Parts: sequence; C-alpha cells; structure tokens
Amino acid sequence: MEPKIPRRGPIGKHARTAMARRRTGLKARCACGETRPTALIPGSVPMLCAECQRRQQGKAADDDHHPFGKANSPVTIPIPANDHRAELSEAQQDWPTRTRENPDGSPALKAAGIIRGFVDMIVYLMKKGVLWVAEMLERLDEMLVERLGRTWWTTMELA
Repeated sequence: MEPKIPRRGPIGKHARTAMARRRTGLKARCACGETRPTALIPGSVPMLCAECQRRQQGKAADDDHHPFGKANSPVTIPIPANDHRAELSEAQQDWPTRTRENPDGSPALKAAGIIRGFVDMIVYLMKKGVLWVAEMLERLDEMLVERLGRTWWTTMELA
C-alpha cells in the first residue's frame, strides 16, 4: 500500500467555504486583497480580514496555531492569522473527528494527530515557502525564451 498525502475533503471544504461566504458576501474582499471567506470577518464594514482587523486594534497579526491539534499537544507556532483560519485550521477539519478531538487522550490518536499536523505543515510550507520559486523560475524561463531564444542558456556561462 503506497502512502498518499491526504487530500482535502472536497465536500466538507465546500460546505465550510459556502457557509463562510454566506456570512461575508459573495465577492467580499478586504482592502489588502484578501478574499478567502474563512479569513474575512463577517459583518465588518468595510470588510476586513483577520490580520487587518488585528492591526487596526494594535494587536499582532499572527495566531498561535496548534499544528498537532489542541487536544493532542500544547505546542503552538505563530502563523499569519489569515493562513491560520483559511489554510491550517481548515486542514484540521478534514482530520478524523476522533483524532482532532481525542476525547479520551488516546496516545495512538495523539500520535496520529502529530503525523497529520506535520503533513499539513509541510504542505503549507511547500505552498507558501517553496512553490512560488518554481512558478517564478517557469515565468523567468518564458521571458528568457522570448528574449534570447529556446536555448537561451547556451549563450551564457552558468555555474
């Protein structure tokens, strides 16, 4: 059996996004450009995201995220509030309920939460910290092909 990176539950994610969108409005957007409905503050006028609201209140724009689930570990890490709400907490909603809530303090479910949280964090860090580099390099290659030709690298010394 080949292990696979957990996929987000599309039905649950859609339901949570639809509920958040109903609370914030169809085309809601914060002045900073944030549009993810789970990161927006329902009822705020003008529409604000969690990070902008906190900055207006003179508070830090980060949340303390429990990567392994609050029921499984007291460990927290600072995460931008919008990403915490729209990415990482959302990912935890796709965990099996017993793993996320661990009502009896099962060490097996605690270990499962640690593994799931680690995977969620790696996926988050890949998307936020690494994937943009690949996309930028692909755009750079398109530009270099356009300006210097399909084999642009043959005309320069690359270490």
